[in-house]
Amino acid sequence: MQSQPLGIAILRIVVGIVFTAHGAQKLFVIGLGGVTHMFQGIGIPSPHIAAIVVTLVEFAGGIALILGLLTRYAAVLLAIDMAVAVVKVHLHNGFFSSKGGYEFPLTLLAASIALALAGPGSPALSRLSKTARR
Repeated sequence: MQSQPLGIAILRIVVGIVFTAHGAQKLFVIGLGGVTHMFQGIGIPSPHIAAIVVTLVEFAGGIALILGLLTRYAAVLLAIDMAVAVVKVHLHNGFFSSKGGYEFPLTLLAASIALALAGPGSPALSRLSKTARR
């Protein structure tokens, strides 16, 4: 096995764990009502719909990354999620995460773009299903 596909897979799995945890926090701890309220406070349009979409993109998208299923699609949606987070939530706080800045969401944005471009790496369930069809 070449090291590049394995490196991409490690990135995919770790980023997937981070997004799954954040989606689970929104879904099970903060709740959709709390996320809606937060989105209202920062001026996100249609905050209830946005709360549902963001929560599901992070939770289901994170799981998709962990498994290596629909990686490119999930990564594009997660990149959009993080681009909005950088601009609407973190940019005005400066760079560093310790002050609520955009350091961490920018890193997740870059990782998501990299995964959208590179694909899932190996191992990934999407690669296993393609191999089984041959």
